[in-house]
Amino acid sequence: MGIVAEDAVNQFEALMKQVDEPLKKTFQNIHQGYPTGTLVRFLKARDRNVPKAHKMLLDCLNWRVENDIDNILAKPIVPNDLYRAVRDSQLIGLSGYTKEGLPVFAIGAGQSTFDKASVHYYVQSHIQINEYRDRVLLPSASKKHGRHITSCVKVLDMTGLKLSALSQIKLMTIISTIDDLNYPEKTTTYYIANAPIIFSACWKVVKPLLQERTRRKIQVLPGCGRDELLKIMDYASLPHFCRREGSGSSRHSGNGNDNCYTLDHPFHQQLHNYVKEQASITAAGPYKQGSVHVNLPDSSADESEIARTIESELNKFGNQTRLTDSLDAIKVSDN
Repeated sequence: MGIVAEDAVNQFEALMKQVDEPLKKTFQNIHQGYPTGTLVRFLKARDRNVPKAHKMLLDCLNWRVENDIDNILAKPIVPNDLYRAVRDSQLIGLSGYTKEGLPVFAIGAGQSTFDKASVHYYVQSHIQINEYRDRVLLPSASKKHGRHITSCVKVLDMTGLKLSALSQIKLMTIISTIDDLNYPEKTTTYYIANAPIIFSACWKVVKPLLQERTRRKIQVLPGCGRDELLKIMDYASLPHFCRREGSGSSRHSGNGNDNCYTLDHPFHQQLHNYVKEQASITAAGPYKQGSVHVNLPDSSADESEIARTIESELNKFGNQTRLTDSLDAIKVSDN
């Protein structure tokens, strides 16, 4: 990305002084006391172009105000059975921290089914984790390490990946677009672990849907990636699916404390309790059931092009291995 020039930051700061009060308020929730660092992130996301970065940040602030993102951590997913269903089908958790203090998020990309609730619940859950990371985890890590920590690393487990996962391409694109537009430069590296042969076929479909700056951050690790990840984190912070070769299912391997996807893991307990506490502070009565309907970005995915790519990759792999997924079974889901 290169170093952002001081002049560009100064120009950006001058423009932000002119925004309306509601936008200034939500901007405070974004920068958490470090406005300059936030401006630098948006400048990097727009190749240090001040007008483009300014527009991007204004769009982000308006999105936050229109969708009441500042209060999303006071809106629990209820009832508990529904919340558990979301967690069981959207596998993500905090496994620890890198040696530099960055949070390490583990994601069960190969076994997340996203089939237990509507798309709005999964989007709500994703944004809540983003906001908890930015408002609670990163400030706490910054205080502990005595420096401003603004980003995390993500380790994606591809165990169990099938071509049928592409049926959720719309939801994956929505979540990716929300992150690109509203949480830029929040992930330093995406590590891919336990990638099966079929990963290359899925990657050819997903890759064009990602921003170039996101693609540059992706590293595919050999096997479970344990040795490579131990260079940047201690063993205790390794996701459970990276602890040994052939570690098996990302959903069930390891005990309850090791598996950071489970609701019994300290991260999810703390997140869940935090949301309940915020809800009790802001709500006048019991919180009503129903998802938070955030305005979703238009999907840029060309379904016909996706179908052609899937068919092409199926034909290639059909000559090399037996596939249990059929093209007819893969339908782009609106959830």
